[in-house]
Order: sequence, then C-alpha cells, then structure tokens
Amino acid sequence: MKNQVHLIAYVDRLSGGGISALHSLLKGPLQGVFGGAHLLPFFDPIDGADAGFDPIDHTRVDPRLGTWENLRELTQTVDVMADLIVNHASSRSRQFQDFSRYGASSAFGRMFLTMDRVFPDGATEAQLLKIYRPRPGLPFTYATLANGEKRLLWTTFTPEQVDLDVNDAKTQEYLSGILQRFHEAGITSIRLDAAGYAIKKPGTSCFMIPETFTFIDGLSQQAKALGIEVLVEIHSYYKQQIEIARQVDLVYDFALPPLVLHALFSSDCEPLMKWLKIRPLNAITVLDTHDGIGVVDVGGDAQDNPGLLNPAQINALVETIHTRSNGESKQATGAAANNLDLYQVNCTYLDALGRDEALYLIARAIQFFVPGIPQVYYVGLLGSTNDLDLLARTGVGRDINRHYFTAEEIQARLSSPLVNRLIELIRMRNSHPAFGGGCSFASSAQHLLEIDWRNDEHTAHLDVDLSKGQARLEFSGSADRLPAHLQIG
Repeated sequence: MKNQVHLIAYVDRLSGGGISALHSLLKGPLQGVFGGAHLLPFFDPIDGADAGFDPIDHTRVDPRLGTWENLRELTQTVDVMADLIVNHASSRSRQFQDFSRYGASSAFGRMFLTMDRVFPDGATEAQLLKIYRPRPGLPFTYATLANGEKRLLWTTFTPEQVDLDVNDAKTQEYLSGILQRFHEAGITSIRLDAAGYAIKKPGTSCFMIPETFTFIDGLSQQAKALGIEVLVEIHSYYKQQIEIARQVDLVYDFALPPLVLHALFSSDCEPLMKWLKIRPLNAITVLDTHDGIGVVDVGGDAQDNPGLLNPAQINALVETIHTRSNGESKQATGAAANNLDLYQVNCTYLDALGRDEALYLIARAIQFFVPGIPQVYYVGLLGSTNDLDLLARTGVGRDINRHYFTAEEIQARLSSPLVNRLIELIRMRNSHPAFGGGCSFASSAQHLLEIDWRNDEHTAHLDVDLSKGQARLEFSGSADRLPAHLQIG
C-alpha cells in the first residue's frame, strides 16, 4: 500500500450511485486526494443481514453497483482493497443451500461448521464459556435444514452468517476462487475480515490461537503469489495486537481512535504517548470505520491485565461520547440497538467530539502524523454527522455512521470549509517528503503533545496543546504549493 492517505467507503453510500459514479468522484473532485481506496463489500447482495458482509455470491459484483469490468477500470485509476470474508458464508449461498438440502451427502457437507463438528464428544460448560465472543450469547443458531435435520450451526455473528471450516478442501477452493477473481480485477490488497475467529478448537478461546496464525499465513502466501497485500482485521487486547503485528503484513491500529478521544476530552496525552512508543509500525491508522469506536482495544484482557486505559477512564470516555453526541450514540450502542457488539460505541467521530470542528481537525492531524498508513472513512471525509433517520429505519446501531449520500449532498459537503481543510491536511500528508523518514514523540507536560518527522533536510512538526484545543503544524519548504504553516483552533 502506498504511504499516503487511503479512503474506505461503501460504493453506493459515498458515490450516490455505483462503481462508475465512485470512479468519477475519484477522477473529479477527489482526484489525487487518496493513494488507495478500500471498497467495503460490493458483492451480491450489498444489503443482506450485515451490510454486505454476508454475500450470497462472493465472486459476483452486486449488479446495482456495476460489473467486474467497472471495477477493473477503477483499479487502473487507484489502488483498490477488497474484503475477503474468511470466517463465514451466507445461509442463502449456493453452497449452504446445497448442504441444507442434502446434509452429509452434499458436496459442501463439510464446508459449514456445526457444534458437533467442533465438539464431537460434546462440550462442557467450561469449554463453552472459554469461547471468546464479540457479541452476547453462545455462537450457535438452532436451525432446521431443508432436509428436515435439526442442527446447531456455528454462527459467530448473525444467524445468516454460517461459519466455515477453513481446513475443508471445498472451503479452501472457495477462498482461492475469490482471490483469483480479485486478482483478475486488478485488486492489489485485501482485508481478511473476521480472520481471528476462523479456527475453532475445543478447549481454547477459538480466537487468535496458534492455528489461526498458521491459517492466516497460508492464505497470505496465496495472496502474495498473486501480488496481493494482506491486512488482518483484529480487535483485541493491545499486547495481543502487538504480537499479531509481528506475524502479519498489516494490522489496524484500533487503539488510536479511543486514545485520541481520551486525550482531547481529558487534556491528558499520557496513555496515548505510552501507546505511540510501543505500537506496531506496520499499521493502518484510523479514527472512524464502518464499525464503531473500539473499547476492547484499550481495555484490559480476560485475565484482568491492565489496558491502555483503566476502567474509570474507559467509563468516562464512553459517557463523554454519549454526552457530547447529545445521547445519540447511546441510542445506537449496546442493547439499545440491533447488531450489537460488546466492544464499541456507535457514533460518527465528529459527533463524538461534540461537532467541534477544530478538535476534529486536530484529531485528524494526530492520525496523519502517527506512523503507519492513514485511512479515512467516507462519513468522516465529508464531515458528516449521526444519521438518526437511518438508525430509526433499520434499528442497526452501526447505521448511525453509515449514511447514504446523494450526489447533491456530496457536492455540498465537498464545498464546506471543514472538508476543504481536511483535504488540505490529506494532501500535505501525501506529498511532504518528511513522512518518508523517521518519527519521534515528545510531551513536556500532560497536556502537550509533539510529533516530529525528519527525512534528511525535510521536516514536519505537529504541536498540540490539548488544554487549549489548539494545534500548529510546521513543514519545511512547501509541498505542492501547500502552506508551510497551519494553525488549528
């Protein structure tokens, strides 16, 4: 991936149309702004049980968005990342429907996991309680198959997303076929979605166990043979994240978003500074994503080892988000909404900051100065706010931060001062040679944060006064006629 800022977006929700409309946007108003684009699931269909993460056909572009040829045209303009959904397939997929009709005699009879496949001798209470869960309850769905069999399907996320046995030959053929289709379309990087849950083994957490790394490594080698880079998506305890990063190409820095919020809310950069000194460098930095603002990434682990924030700080962080968003995030989080997760708060990043545009730009400046490859979510790019109407229509908490933009809304947002200043920061991060060098951090007081980049004679400096909500950016020379000094707040 290019060492520039990348975009992450749902094709239809950002473009106001399909792949061709997104292509026009990236060739037009956003030309040269992004070094790459992660297109969230564009497979058939995009509007299933989990916003495209449960495709019926993972090798088919949803015709409402366009075709593989449209995607290939896009990949000639910008580097494209796509999701390889490795943990599960849709209960409406051709493969599962065949299994449902014919059971064990199906060609796909061993592709899908049932409880007895993992626990052939039955499971003890201790074994079941040891399974790591991103959502409440056990990972099983009681189902009557089309042939009349009653089974307990392994469903980590929703009943419509049936977990795969990734060691099964048919599953491996299925995943290899998707990789080959991506390669043919010119896709240069993939995100392994929910890869941490892919291996189930009795007596373990069934999450990021040694066998999981073996699986990820094998699939990564297949991708690399096709010239495709691999990003692994894992929400986990920060020390586990550091260990994961040592064994994969790229990971997300999911700890950064809550730590930046904590620093801005409390004028305390010490937890952020601790993380900056130990975090993986092979990271994609984010503030907002299609999911919520993570909490598990800064909290303690199951053995009560301390996290980057203590329980009181996490509670204050969550409550401050709820307060600054006027309670909107609370409506979309936890038991208040469907598709609930135990580890995140659903809210736009701008609303989490009380719609304070200066603080929002300071947060982006910190993100862009932290080592790694920055990624900006489409809602954040357009400086948009919580979509309560969409939340009310669907009842899905994450939809508060998944607005469908019309072409007119996009045009209006792109002309706003906030978005123009953000794009100015993005262009500076993309073009200034200092960001190809080394980075250092300093904090002379709890409320002061400094980040410096140096590449030979080229320098970039960020100075943030958290107590005043102010930041100053200084750059040696100029980059693409952009200013050498920027003041925020």
